[in-house]
Amino acid sequence: MKIARLPLAAALAAALATASATPALAQSKTVAITAIVEHPSLDATRDGVVEALKEAGFTPGGNLKVEYQSAQGNPATAVQIARGFAGARPDVIVPISTPSAQAVAAATRDIPVVFTAVTDPVGAQLLKSMDAPGANITGVSDLIPVAEHLALIREILPTAKRVGVLYNPGEPNSVTLVGLLKTAAAGQGLAIAEATATRSADAQQAARSLAGKVDALYIPVDNTVVSALEAVIAVGRQAKLPVFSADTDSVARGTVASLGFNYFQVGKQTGALVARVLKGEKPSAIKPAFAEGTDLHVNPAAAEAMGVTLPDALVARAAKVVGK
Repeated sequence: MKIARLPLAAALAAALATASATPALAQSKTVAITAIVEHPSLDATRDGVVEALKEAGFTPGGNLKVEYQSAQGNPATAVQIARGFAGARPDVIVPISTPSAQAVAAATRDIPVVFTAVTDPVGAQLLKSMDAPGANITGVSDLIPVAEHLALIREILPTAKRVGVLYNPGEPNSVTLVGLLKTAAAGQGLAIAEATATRSADAQQAARSLAGKVDALYIPVDNTVVSALEAVIAVGRQAKLPVFSADTDSVARGTVASLGFNYFQVGKQTGALVARVLKGEKPSAIKPAFAEGTDLHVNPAAAEAMGVTLPDALVARAAKVVGK
């Protein structure tokens, strides 16, 4: 068999034509992901982003390079990571959580940024409004249904009058949520008592300070407190004080119940936006979104350990019953 050989000029022309016809998906892309800390909800969000990119045709280790760094709960480290990513100039940066998103937004004005797990992007000054993206920023907000959370607590504890909330006042997302919680509580005849923890190591003592003063503890989507959740749950068990969480991942770790987002799905929703950017869309053309869907998760064993029996009707309608 003879192999036809093209003249050099023709061969080069053919190669260029083939390259120009190669889909964008075949070109290697880099996505840099950063989170303020590692805990199940944020980890699930990261995994969901990667899974959505796979489904969109971007394969890690193939035509996609994924870089990930955690700030380990330190805002100063989040700033260093953001600056490092900005200097490396990936195709997209995906900050998970408000502190990481703020750090990345301050580090770059031209690299595409798709944030996720940010409660209040407008209050965090990432966006001017949820109706329009920023110049290089879009993403997904995980604003939680706090009024429904309080209704869930009342359903399980009909006589409850005071709910304690643990949070880090240094996390803007938590400050926003506590404000919303107070407004919702007033409409449901509940009082809110606050205890703050600026470090994960302070969470247990903050929980102890509310024992005997409230009928339940509520943990918002606060990265500082959630990363120390087991210490808070230990207080709930010792004091027979039911602990509720804003995120469903914490129910498997020992909170009584939650009505919240599946953060893997939040990550997938975010990853779909990242894929659009990798395929050529500008962040300025992609409208920011709110996380979709809420699931009820309950943990009967945790409830019993904290002196509570979950209503049968509640357990029956739960999307997930831990231990079953």
